[in-house]
Amino acid sequence: MKQYLLSVHYVEGAVMPSDEEMQTMFRETERINDELQAAGAWVFAGGLTAPESATVVRTENGTTTMSDGPFAEAKEHIAGFWVIKCDDLDQALAWAEKCAAACGPIEVRPFDDLSQA
Repeated sequence: MKQYLLSVHYVEGAVMPSDEEMQTMFRETERINDELQAAGAWVFAGGLTAPESATVVRTENGTTTMSDGPFAEAKEHIAGFWVIKCDDLDQALAWAEKCAAACGPIEVRPFDDLSQA
């Protein structure tokens, strides 16, 4: 089985959901987590704190620097993610559809299978 990353997007400047809407999103996400686990597709999942909490670590010419993040100057950032096992992309997209309904836009990416390189 191939592994896929489903990442949840946080859009900078977007109106934040109300506390009630957030609680609904949390409940729906937990329901999907339970469903993924029951289906044997679950590998790992987690939410991330706000992009402003990031620290960027760089090493150049033997010198390491650390600065406040986020790394990318972007309007969208990863807010959380799932790593799931699926037979194919279509199956991963079906899970992503459920996840998107629960908590917002989802990006689906297959893991690079380095063992076949």
